[in-house]
Amino acid sequence: MRLIHTLLGVLLLLLVVGSILRTLVVPRGLYSALVHRLWGVLRTVLRLWATPFGSYRAQDRALTWLAPLVLLGMLGVWLSGMLVAYTLLLHGASGLSWAVSIREAGSSLFTLGYASGERLQLSAIDFMAAASGPLVIALQIAYLPTLYAAYQRRETEVTLLQSRAGEPAWGPELLARQSLVDTETALPQLYRDWERLAADIGESHSNYPVLLSFRSPQPNRSWVVGLIAVMDAAALHLALCPRSAPPEARLVIRAGFTAMRDIGRSLRVDFDADPDPGTPIRLTYAEYLGAVAMITAAGFPRERPVEDAWQHFHGWRVNYEALAYELARRSDAVPALWTGPRDFHAPVIPPARPTDRRPDSTRPTLPPG
Repeated sequence: MRLIHTLLGVLLLLLVVGSILRTLVVPRGLYSALVHRLWGVLRTVLRLWATPFGSYRAQDRALTWLAPLVLLGMLGVWLSGMLVAYTLLLHGASGLSWAVSIREAGSSLFTLGYASGERLQLSAIDFMAAASGPLVIALQIAYLPTLYAAYQRRETEVTLLQSRAGEPAWGPELLARQSLVDTETALPQLYRDWERLAADIGESHSNYPVLLSFRSPQPNRSWVVGLIAVMDAAALHLALCPRSAPPEARLVIRAGFTAMRDIGRSLRVDFDADPDPGTPIRLTYAEYLGAVAMITAAGFPRERPVEDAWQHFHGWRVNYEALAYELARRSDAVPALWTGPRDFHAPVIPPARPTDRRPDSTRPTLPPG
């Protein structure tokens, strides 16, 4: 039995170290079973706690705690796993009682120094345990600046998008607002900024999946909703204005669905990497027609008939719609237009447009809503 306990201790220690390396050290989008399971359990608990309040705001307030709880849970699981692993090793290597083994393992792991074994063969295990505890804590502390730096870069662009695409963001609203205030020439730079941000998000959120649990400071903002909005705006731009649409529109769509696929692979989400342009999408033709009517009333030009543009818009959106909806669902993003269903019941929130205070003679007429 002592040999079995020793082997179990070695196996458990290897599993814990492997989890730490996969999550904190290896610069690649590797699947972390620990993060995924902690996220699933804690997300379920927080959502159940908020369900009686029956509103999206309650869900958002509860889920704000998801990311810090996942981080604390990761540290707690790793340290607990190491404590059990070293207890098994000490018990198997020396025959000490379970009480003495766990006391000595805890003393060494947490560098408390109140217990020490007199047997020479235990010194190596004690030294390993004494080094493991501070090392895991140090890695976790060093991990936080990387997370918050990526979070800050992401949220800066999401906040800047609010004045252009509404809150929550919506692709047609982005095009309409640019037409209303005559800033269409700013769209290429916006597409460039979000192309770079999409690459950043794809790299950071696939390497550190816990970032998916970090919510925006404002409840009606979300990185995934913002990315969908920019991609939808670019797709509409290309579909309606094939000659005048900037090349950056194509690039941001490509960067966007590439980032989503990188994140999807790290989360083990099934998706079609090469969808057929004729594959059905969940966005309806009626929703598309309503959006085109709105942006046309705002003064956005059209170079292609609405019916013909639908096929082109459909061909662009099929590349990212299914995966975008899944990421929005998993991140419990604000229920915005054209972003799919959520796991909680809440009405879709349209973007709020500021009151137009220009003189009536210069104000464009828009359809209701």
